[in-house]
Amino acid sequence: MVKKVDHIAIAVKDIEQATTFYKQLGLDVSAVEEVPDQKVRVAFIPIGETHIELVEPMSKDSPISAFLEKRGEGLHHICLETDQIDHTVEHLQEQGVRMIDKSPRTGSRQTRIAFVHPKANAGVLTELVEHPDDKQSH
Repeated sequence: MVKKVDHIAIAVKDIEQATTFYKQLGLDVSAVEEVPDQKVRVAFIPIGETHIELVEPMSKDSPISAFLEKRGEGLHHICLETDQIDHTVEHLQEQGVRMIDKSPRTGSRQTRIAFVHPKANAGVLTELVEHPDDKQSH
């Protein structure tokens, strides 16, 4: 099921400005990627086997815009990597876990993602991710 913490996401108003701190630490920052269906721009910063994801809204109707207006910049969600996202989502729903996404959808970096409702995890928005190289045929 869950393999590791994939990334921790931080909501930011200006992704270029936000990368400055990580560059000052000597870390590499990925190219910024637009994810139009989620109305965000993202950049990933690898640290060991995990990443920090910076998430910037592309428009006022982006969920990240609403988050920033309500809470300001800061931690947005934690993401757990799974090698079988369909099975993981189905298993959680069978266990009565409240899901935002009833089935996986496309995320950044050609991944498949699904979000667990924050009320299911002590107020923490939790993302599940499956990377394309993790797909196994069954």
